[in-house]
Amino acid sequence: MKRRPQSLAELRAGGKAGLARALSAIETENGTAELAAFLDEAAVDPLGTVIGLTGPPGVGKSTLTNALIAIFRGRGETVGIIAVDPSSQVSGGALLGDRTRLRTDPEDTGVFVRSMAARDRLGGLSDHAVAGIALMRAVMDRVIVESVGIGQSEADVAFAVDTVILCIQPGSGDSLQFMKAGIMELPDVVAVTKADMGAPARRARADVEGALSLARLSDDRPSPEVVMVSANDGTGLDELVAACDAHSAASRSGGELDRRRAAQHLKWVEDAVRDSFGRRAVEICDIPSELVRSEGPFTAILRLERALDERLKGE
Repeated sequence: MKRRPQSLAELRAGGKAGLARALSAIETENGTAELAAFLDEAAVDPLGTVIGLTGPPGVGKSTLTNALIAIFRGRGETVGIIAVDPSSQVSGGALLGDRTRLRTDPEDTGVFVRSMAARDRLGGLSDHAVAGIALMRAVMDRVIVESVGIGQSEADVAFAVDTVILCIQPGSGDSLQFMKAGIMELPDVVAVTKADMGAPARRARADVEGALSLARLSDDRPSPEVVMVSANDGTGLDELVAACDAHSAASRSGGELDRRRAAQHLKWVEDAVRDSFGRRAVEICDIPSELVRSEGPFTAILRLERALDERLKGE
């Protein structure tokens, strides 16, 4: 079996095969200092932007992902896709439901798809998926993260991507129901899918805009653009991409993207410590200081987990 790339330069030169080996190493080399250093090199030198698609099951995320892949590839951009699938209760692995709905050309060297299990993370992104995102964004021009689709618990995606697209379909409910879900605080762009349904889609857009106006009353962030889209007839797809591009450009020019990614790294470390050792461990650890001392979030995670292990052995 060929070894994984040993450096970021080697990863970028290794094509799809090198990326596949690097992603596999997330599991096979988990817990090693060498892997943590490799992941940190990728995490602190991102090449592309990351879009996260979130929303309930059946809203059309996979169909929309297919359409976005075609648009980005048509512009000559390389695209990586992480489809976060429900976990098998037997093996813990991904059930591959989303990946089977994605239509990509296996001969296209500019597209790479990887299914990753949600495992036991209610928010929808496992630690392995977060590491996969860090690797892909260091190699690809665009990364699309399609979350598992479990409704309001999908806040995890907001802590791993640069632009959150919330997908809403006609008949999803009125403004009050959206507010109860608490999900209107998350998106940077909202896509009302199945726009070809006509009046029901327009009502859904009005409900979403009403919910956004309430959710952002005490928020100084601009209200996200709401775009009507239909992957079936192509309605609104160019507008959706333009909205994502505009959000990305605004984030970069104002420094928000750097702040967002720094906050993401801190969140990754906190979540990893909490998952392994509980809430109390997060409270007693000086995670920000460890993140400063380390080469990046993955080394910080490894050092904190080893320190906590030693502490537990001594008690």
